[in-house]
Amino acid sequence: MATTSIFTVSSRQLPNGRSQHLHCPSRAHDTADPNRKHFGPKEPMPHHRADLSSFAASVAARLPGTWTSEYHQHAAYRDQFPLGEEVWDNGLAYWALSEFVLRHHALLNGPAGQQLCVIDRPLHRHQFLVAPLRDENLKPHHFDGVGEPNGIKVASDPLRAAAAVTRRLLPHYRCALLDVRRNALEQPEPPLLHAPPEADQLVTLFWYEDGVLGTPYASVPEEARIHLYAHGFQYHPHRAAFLLPTAYGVDGRALRIQAVAHQLATQGIGVNLRHAAPAANQVPPAPPTTAPATASGKPRTTARR
Repeated sequence: MATTSIFTVSSRQLPNGRSQHLHCPSRAHDTADPNRKHFGPKEPMPHHRADLSSFAASVAARLPGTWTSEYHQHAAYRDQFPLGEEVWDNGLAYWALSEFVLRHHALLNGPAGQQLCVIDRPLHRHQFLVAPLRDENLKPHHFDGVGEPNGIKVASDPLRAAAAVTRRLLPHYRCALLDVRRNALEQPEPPLLHAPPEADQLVTLFWYEDGVLGTPYASVPEEARIHLYAHGFQYHPHRAAFLLPTAYGVDGRALRIQAVAHQLATQGIGVNLRHAAPAANQVPPAPPTTAPATASGKPRTTARR
């Protein structure tokens, strides 16, 4: 059945003094088919995503240089995990790969080892995410100090998307690649830390049961004592020890320990920090269940008669 709408006419005054007539359909007189389906906010209209495969191929054809496109479908959720490890992004692309199940992705391979991934943008059916990938030939320490070039969101129009990638993504990606490849040339292997040689002298600081931090005076090398004094340790004659006052607080004592350890290290003196063995660990032997026998073989008793 055809829909007949009756228009009402209203007018408004324009700035130039003329009147403009507005024709508005009157819904009260809508004679539409009562069986016609209307879509409301709780029942969204059916929608379909833009095709990722053809979109990626069209974008690759419009990027500067020679680019090719590879389309990959995911048979299972775990198929997207490797891509999440390789994506050089800490924004939208990384979020999408870590928080959503993606059915597929496309890889764009360009000149000089450049690689981009294209994925659907979750919750936006007419948008995609394009993000750079790390160079798989480089090691993790080569990326230290280099910021992520990050990906961008693009519309489903390949022409506009290619222009956005060329202008906003590729320049940052190329600069980041230059930085990490320079790092690889300057430091091919990771800077491993090796164990230092053993110190000839050693100062051991103890945490005692009562919360006191200190060390016996006699165990401190003579040339180290001046540094303990300088960093707040006090000598207590009645305990024959250097003690760090609790009045400094937890943070204050931590800073002084760090400072004195650094100062002593420059003098070739090592510093250890450990808890003192509690005296309560020395458990006295249990009393015998029977009194020890005397020479006559009779048990000794201490009871008075």
